[in-house]
Order: sequence, then structure tokens, then C-alpha cells
Amino acid sequence: VHGGHFSQFLRNTPVPQKTLLGQCNRALSTMSSSTSQNQNLAARLDELIARERVAFEASHPKSKTAFEAAKTVLFGGVPMSWMGKWAGGFPLYLESASGCHIRTVDGDDLTDFALGDTGAMAGHSPVAVQEAIKKRVCVDGGLTTMLPTEDAEIVGRELTRRFGLPLWSYTLSATDANRAALRLGRMVTGRSKVLCFSYCYHGTVDETIAVMAPNGETLPRPGNVGPQVHPAATTRVAEFNDLASVERALAHGDVAVLITEPALTNIGIVLPEPGFLEGLRELCTRYGTLLLIDETHTISAGPGGMTGLLGLKPDLFVIGKSLAGGIAFGTFGMTHEIAQRIKAFREADLVDVGGIGGTLAGNALSMAAARAVLENVFTDKAFEHMVQLATELTRSVEAIFAKYNVPWCITQLGARAEYRFVPVAPKNGTEAAAAADGQIEEFLHIYLLQRGVVITPFHNMLLMTATTTAADVQRHNEVFEAAIRELFAPAAAQ
Repeated sequence: VHGGHFSQFLRNTPVPQKTLLGQCNRALSTMSSSTSQNQNLAARLDELIARERVAFEASHPKSKTAFEAAKTVLFGGVPMSWMGKWAGGFPLYLESASGCHIRTVDGDDLTDFALGDTGAMAGHSPVAVQEAIKKRVCVDGGLTTMLPTEDAEIVGRELTRRFGLPLWSYTLSATDANRAALRLGRMVTGRSKVLCFSYCYHGTVDETIAVMAPNGETLPRPGNVGPQVHPAATTRVAEFNDLASVERALAHGDVAVLITEPALTNIGIVLPEPGFLEGLRELCTRYGTLLLIDETHTISAGPGGMTGLLGLKPDLFVIGKSLAGGIAFGTFGMTHEIAQRIKAFREADLVDVGGIGGTLAGNALSMAAARAVLENVFTDKAFEHMVQLATELTRSVEAIFAKYNVPWCITQLGARAEYRFVPVAPKNGTEAAAAADGQIEEFLHIYLLQRGVVITPFHNMLLMTATTTAADVQRHNEVFEAAIRELFAPAAAQ
């Protein structure tokens, strides 16, 4: 389904307009925000979190023991620092996983809506990927040889069918793909700067770990670790859904690439307002800036992401994370025009040490897994199922908010949904950051996790996969309602 306007996309979807990509599907009844009530809520949260932490530690002794042992050899006690984010004081340890279910070393059967923070959106160990990996490893042999396989061409043609761009190059992550695309964009435009949106997320790309100050200046995003230079030297920042701020940044004439997701996702889902994405395309064309669309998370909107569904026309395109079923994979696409401009730079070292590519990128294993996902897992039928379940979850959460008079909302982006602790969904990254509440998040995360429901540890995102069932969604809804009841109607919860 292609459409030039956001409303056309809504009309062409098989589910109600208010739930597939609604800005905030209902402005809910508000509760008093007096100081005393806020203090009462904070005290109640402290009490509940303390209770849940005690129960969590008592019921997960094997995970706790494994974590304590790991701290002697692993920085932070975890294989990768992000794994230290889980509520409860320590992460649960994986024993096995299949579909949307995880089994821990402590015997928990967890219904997984985090799905590796999108990395396992295809489900844990889908059969098609298992078979492709076994064939590559055990039958054909050769995991990485610096030689192409026919799978690479087949994957490229499928990417073109879904997203529209004709030419592709592979990496091991969307971060790598974004870095390469930005380098190429700077080269072909002869411009030095990147434009991103405040509180955006494009992996660990230095140029995008930035926010916009109230006066419009570029600042490091809070927590930015060891930037090479102040981001103002490399980056201009605008606010999502604010075309005027975009034009002010582009008018300087030094922006090579505007990089964006079609909807912000990693600061909570922030959906584009009608006309915003079309406005970006028009402004980039007018000011000679390349438009890079990153669909690593927004692939949840459908088989072709928001680019395919809305008929977006980027110059450069990036996706990664989920497309190889958990095997490292990323890719960037480009138009024929960009490819010709790149070729004009004969002195650019694209085949060795010029800053593009990587030894393991495009390896045979990654390509076999990506082909399996694109051909057999991320199908139109699978997305219809996933979106319908996300819609059912969204409606149920809305009903729970209304039932308990909770001043929160939930935003849906296809197969992905997210609770927000404000009555109306934020319109940009700055508003979204201000709407966060670490104390509420900690309570919800540990409460759900202790009762067998996993949501992404970094915010409050729930993602469906092809094997998620209505029973899985119902399990979430029951546990979530119990959490809300404990928090907002404690007398009824007893």
C-alpha cells in the first residue's frame, strides 16, 4: 500500500485508524497532580519496588549466582553493558528460547515482548533460519570467505521490492550501515555536517548522540560517552515534527545528510504528524541535502516498513538488527543517482581502508539467515497477524487506563506498541524524554518480569512476532492490569 499522505496509510490498513498508528489513541481522564498525591504515589512505588525486588531475588537464585560469578571477569557483570539495564538488580540468565517464549536457568517460562529489543523480531530461532544456518554450516560449509554468495543477490532483490532502493551494500549492524552511509553522503555532497533529531537513535553513531538546546544549539545528549569532539562540530539538531526547525538547520548550507527514523522509537514511539515526512523530502531536495531513512525499528509498520507503506523516497536507506533472525546483519541502500555520484570519486578507497566495509560484512552465514527471514518469516501474512495482535493489546491497555482513571496513553506502530506516562503522546523527542519516569518504569518492568512477561528494558515497548498468540497478549493484559490495580487502586488489589 503506497500513499503520499499519512491519512492514506491509515485508510488502507485492515485495522481501525485509531489503533494502527494513532498519535495517542485516547486522551484519558486526568488525575490530580497535587504535590501530596505525587508524594503518595512515589511512596507507594518505593514500597512496591522494594517488595518486588525481594521476591525477584528469592525466586531467581541461579541467575543471581551466575551474575555474581560473571562480575569477576565481565565488566559490569554482563557480556554487553546494556544487559545491566534489567530491573531487579541482576539479569535473568537464558537457558533456551523459541518463538516468543524464553526459559531461564531458574525455570521461568517468560512470554517475550522485548524480543531482544527488536533483534529477535523474527522470533527466537525460527525454523526457516535454523534450516538455513544448518545448510550453510553443516552442508555447504564456509561461514566467511571474503567471497560473495548467490544469497546476497537474492536478498538485495527482495530489499528492493520492499523498500524501493535499487542498490545495496551489507554490514554487520545498522550502526555500521549508518556510519557508512553518512561517510558517503559527506563525500558526494562536499558538506561536513549531519542533521538529526533531538533524542533520536541510530545506534552508536557519534554524530547522532546529540540534542537541541532551547536556543537551538547542538549539545551532547546526556550521558554521551567520550565523544571525539563536541557534537556541534559535526551535527545540527532539529525537533521531530517541526519542519521550521529543520529548515533553519538546512539553511546553513552545510548539511550533507538528514538522518531520521520515519517515527522516533527509542525514546518511546513518536509518530510523524501528517505532512511531516513529505516535508522532509521537499526540504532536503530544496537545500541539496540527502535524506537517509533508518527503518531498523520501524520495520514493525509492515513488510516494507514505513518507507514501503507510505511510499517514502529516501536517497539513502538503512536497516539491520532483525532481518537475519538474530545473526549479525545490516545493510544500506542507495539510489542510482547516489551510486553514480560515488563512482565519480575515483580516489575514494571503497575496497580497503577508506572507512567503508568490514572483514565479516556480507558473510555467507549472515546472507543465508537474511534470505530465510525475508522469504519465510517476514511475510505479508505474518505482519497482518502481528499488527492485529498489537492492536488488540493497544485496545486492552486503553480500556485498563480508562477503568482505573490512569492519565497515561499507549501508542502503536504496526506490530509495536508502547505505554507512555502522560495523557497525550509526545510530539517530539524532547517531550518524550520529559515524559519518562524511571520509578514507574522500574516498577512495571520488575512486576511484569516476576510474573512471566518481558518488555524491553530500555523503555516500555512491546513487540509482536509471527508466533505470538492471542493467549500471550491476554497474559500480558492480565498482569498489566494487576500492576495498575496495585498502583492506582491498592485497596481493590488486596
